[in-house]
Amino acid sequence: MPWWIWLVLVVFMLVMLIAGLAYAALHLWRAFGKVSRIGAVIGEHVAAFQDTAPSEEQPEPPLFTQPLSVASERYSQAHAEVIRRREAKRSRHVEAWARWRRFNND
Repeated sequence: MPWWIWLVLVVFMLVMLIAGLAYAALHLWRAFGKVSRIGAVIGEHVAAFQDTAPSEEQPEPPLFTQPLSVASERYSQAHAEVIRRREAKRSRHVEAWARWRRFNND
């Protein structure tokens, strides 16, 4: 192969390498701009959360540090709520079956 073909290939390679680096640098610059805008928005949101006044109310101590009666009362309330939800679901099913039975009998 003549020497000038090698020269053309080397020049072409260098041009493509420089174009690829420029392309990557341009996209990197745009990404930095987007990240900085997102960081500013997140910073504003975090600052808004920190501006709220803390409540004067003390948090409830952990359940394992309270008397057993407190835990049993909570459990009984939660279990009663579970039973109420199951009964409400059962009554809805009964009503739906009754509607379907009337619809099919008419």
